[in-house]
Amino acid sequence: MALLEEWRKVAYNENTDKGTLQKFWSTYFLLEKGIYEKLLENSEEAVSGTVKELAEKYGTDVFNMTGFLDGINDSLKQPNDIETMEEDTVVSLDFDNALLYKNMVDAKADWLYELPQWDKIFTAEEKKKLYREQKASGTIVKGPKIGRNDPCPCGSGLKYKKCCGKNA
Repeated sequence: MALLEEWRKVAYNENTDKGTLQKFWSTYFLLEKGIYEKLLENSEEAVSGTVKELAEKYGTDVFNMTGFLDGINDSLKQPNDIETMEEDTVVSLDFDNALLYKNMVDAKADWLYELPQWDKIFTAEEKKKLYREQKASGTIVKGPKIGRNDPCPCGSGLKYKKCCGKNA
């Protein structure tokens, strides 16, 4: 069984009781935070190695490193093929700083996007801008409402009520 499949089977198991799952995630989030602190210290360094080597480098096991790789994959400059990854698969942690920050904001992971290591990468204004951009990307903006006596937006020249608004 592929590593990612094992990870997801445990991490997202709906049959596991809530307390056990909560403890699992609390432990994982602390571990994840520690890895990000080390990665962000040298954000320009493109880290790579086998899954097992990276797990040893960051003081964790292959199982939790798999979860970490699943989480960071969308923020990498070149995503890893995590679906088929095994212990000896070579992976890269070469991430895009801005994309990683935005993805942390999107995940509502304040314990990650508020890490002090970000201060060495972005100014306070840049962080605020990235935060706003990410929040705005999920906001749906409705267009102005068309009144019944307004010209129809289809371009027919008729009033909306006599054209496309007839069936509305």
